[in-house]
Amino acid sequence: MQDRIVVTGIGAMTPLGGDLATSWDGLLAGASGVGLVEDEWARDLPVRIAGRLPVDPGATLPRKDARKLDRCEQMAMVTAREAWADAGRPEVDPHRLAVVIGTGYGGVQSTLSQHRVVEAGNARRMSPHAIIMLMANGPAAWVSIDLGARAGARTPVSACASGAEAISIAMEMIQADLADVVVAGGVEAPVDNLPLAAFAQMRALSTRHDDPAAASRPFDADRDGFVLGEGAAVAILERESFATGRGARVHAVAAGAAVNSDALDITTADPANQSRAIATALRRAGLTATDIGLVHAHATSTPVGDPLEAEAIASTIGTHPAVFATKASTGHTLGAAGAIGAVATICALRDGIIPPVRNLDTLDPAIKLDVVTGAARRERVHAAVANAFGFGGHNATLVFTAA
Repeated sequence: MQDRIVVTGIGAMTPLGGDLATSWDGLLAGASGVGLVEDEWARDLPVRIAGRLPVDPGATLPRKDARKLDRCEQMAMVTAREAWADAGRPEVDPHRLAVVIGTGYGGVQSTLSQHRVVEAGNARRMSPHAIIMLMANGPAAWVSIDLGARAGARTPVSACASGAEAISIAMEMIQADLADVVVAGGVEAPVDNLPLAAFAQMRALSTRHDDPAAASRPFDADRDGFVLGEGAAVAILERESFATGRGARVHAVAAGAAVNSDALDITTADPANQSRAIATALRRAGLTATDIGLVHAHATSTPVGDPLEAEAIASTIGTHPAVFATKASTGHTLGAAGAIGAVATICALRDGIIPPVRNLDTLDPAIKLDVVTGAARRERVHAAVANAFGFGGHNATLVFTAA
């Protein structure tokens, strides 16, 4: 197919802000959306650090609708509407419009809250909406209903690669002539006692309770684990001829993507296979390593994961691109992380400015990359890579080029 795939709309909700503009400004300023969880349910948890939205995602929805939705479904609806409006609300045949929204857990907060109701002996007081609130396909389904999308409502569930894999699937759908427009992204609302306790038990989380804003430290020599976060990001992808025909503004070109699996270990990544994902995405984009000027790293701030990804980037692309990562500011948003990284990469290409990685005081000597730190860097680049890797050996790499 000769038609390129372009990004015409973007939206986001993160611990930095309730919309894309606020979140992007926060990233550029090196701000933090991470803090202590002060809720009563977290009082006895071994780790009480998280990145949480500064706004109520259901506040802009009619009450009768919001009460039927899990928090992650509310976030998906609000963010998809923002991206849809940013794209100019394209008029498209419903049978040529699709939705792909990934998640790691789906409605985990509804699952846990409704379980507590049952455990308290109040099964008859469960919400009649419980099932539609907890199902993982809920965010994609609700967005498809809201926008009238009938070409498919798909839900990749591939841990922390889910959001990036959703964008990859959207590209494949357009390339296969299954849709002209696809609403794609990721969402997660995991800040509750079970996810926090479970990640703490596997010693994956930072324990810097004395300074929560400094807890997530991608690539820093003193990092001690990641910070759990919540968020959502959505991009509107279109066939270029369709976008041109309606006079749409283009943020960036979705030039290539690749998804693969390590088949090695459920938690430890394989840098060789991460490299293959990057190399395949570049090949599909028709680019070489020297074309890449920017990389958004998955960079969770774990002692093991960061050097493995740095090795994959350096061996496949080289050490010349500027590298940035968003999780020091937002926390690790799991199924939303790949989509948030993709949208941040698109903004960096569009605006010619790269956000700094906060909390990077001393670069780990094992990291041989040009990591942007201290202050945002003004730099126009033509092509960028965005990585997302998940437990289970899920690897996803996206390539974008400037509009």
